[in-house]
Formats: sequence, structure tokens, C-alpha cells
Amino acid sequence: MEENVAEKAIETLRERGILRQKRCKGADDKLFFTTPFLRFWFAFISPIFKGIRDGDYREVQERWERHANEFTNQTFKELSQDLLRESFKEEPIMEMSEYWQNDGLEIDIYGLTKSKKRVVGLCKYSNNKVKKSELTRLQKLCAKANIQADIFVLVAKKGFSSELKSLKGEQLKLYTVKNFKALVE
Repeated sequence: MEENVAEKAIETLRERGILRQKRCKGADDKLFFTTPFLRFWFAFISPIFKGIRDGDYREVQERWERHANEFTNQTFKELSQDLLRESFKEEPIMEMSEYWQNDGLEIDIYGLTKSKKRVVGLCKYSNNKVKKSELTRLQKLCAKANIQADIFVLVAKKGFSSELKSLKGEQLKLYTVKNFKALVE
């Protein structure tokens, strides 16, 4: 697709509320679908609609098997950011994004509270408990990106190791799937 045609298509999708531009710290902005349903539709249904219409679901199943982790991880990351906005009531998060560098460095959560405390975190949507090594990895990512974090956050589907739980405090917040109940209450 020619660049001017692509730009027009993106602008139309943004105007209609289908795409949003995410500002990020450290790299170029990225475009995201505004809801998980739209991301699902354009990734798994729209490109192979004719086969689905004709009752052939093989291609959509294969596509889902190849990309399910990517899809669910992004949704989990976005819900985790919503959870943190809801959870930081005493010290509201005023800015929230992901952090990317053009060299591939990524941090799932990058926030700034009302009093300018920097909140950084990782989201782990896996069937294993998160270990202390993930906190160490996050700290190394921050050092590489020259980010001085005030609060580290880890969000995990299956919880945390005992060693990691023992470190929980003002500078380390841990959230599991159980905490997401706050988003629907």
C-alpha cells in the first residue's frame, strides 16, 4: 500500500475510534486497536472471512494457535494498566503507558504518579509462578533504559514465589488475577 493511502486509512480508523495512538517513553509511538474485540476481528476474522463464511474454520484455528499468546499477552497488559490506575487511589497514576526503545527494549508498565513517583512493571501471563528473577530482570531493564524507578510492579496470572512475596512492600507491588475483581466492582 502506498504511504499516502496507508496514512489516510490510519487517520480514518483513528477518527472512527477503531485505532488509537499510544504515546510511549523512549521510542516512536505505536498504533493499537481500541478494544480486544477489534484486535481479534482484524487479526483473526477479517483477513480470512471468506473461508469462515463458507464454513472452513481450519485457517482461523491455525492462525489462533500461532498468535494466541501474543493476543492474550497484550490484553493482559492493557487490563493490568487499568488495574493499576484503579489501585493507586492514594497516589493516583496520572500518566500510564508502555516503555519501548527502538532497539527492542520493552517495559510493560511505565507510569508517573501525581507526586511524580515513577512506577515501572512487568506483566506475566503464564501458568507458572513469577520468581524473584523477574524482578531482577525488570531492574536490569530499568538500568539499561536509565529509568530511576520509585515503585516496581509485577502482575502475574498464577501468582508469585514465596521469596518474591517476602519482598513485597512500598517499593514492590504484586498483583494477581484475583486483584482484577476491582475492575468489575
